[in-house]
Amino acid sequence: MKQYNYFKQEPNAPKPLEKSIFHTVRFHEMDVMKIVWHGNYVAMCEDARMALGDAFGMGYADFFNHGVLLPVRQMHLDYLAPLTYGHTYEIKARLFYTEAVRLNVDFTILDEQQKVMARGYSVQLLVDKQTQQVLFERPEFYEKICQAWKQGKLQPK
Repeated sequence: MKQYNYFKQEPNAPKPLEKSIFHTVRFHEMDVMKIVWHGNYVAMCEDARMALGDAFGMGYADFFNHGVLLPVRQMHLDYLAPLTYGHTYEIKARLFYTEAVRLNVDFTILDEQQKVMARGYSVQLLVDKQTQQVLFERPEFYEKICQAWKQGKLQPK
């Protein structure tokens, strides 16, 4: 499978963190054309993004417990082929290291033969829960995670 990178790899950055989940299309996810409704792709990507964050100790609850919210600033999807009822797809999320105070995640949805069905990305900002101000420095817990990541010591739970 050819990787499509929406994000430029920063110099000396560690390789992206990666997590895959699998999803079998259910009847209620389909539209009148008998394919998955386009909005449901976003939910599948969100599930993969949450699994990725949870696997490395930086899920929504981790940030929230440290007083940080993660609003989505950008979301983009390229729909390449339709997802259909009863088939199981792999949704791969990759978090790219950045010195900026944000999360850059790309997504790839693959069929059983590893054909790319859709791909896209999201950008999330880190916002102070109390003041709703965008953060310009990483929270201490996240900084420790980023340092372990750069040192090659970050392992999934």
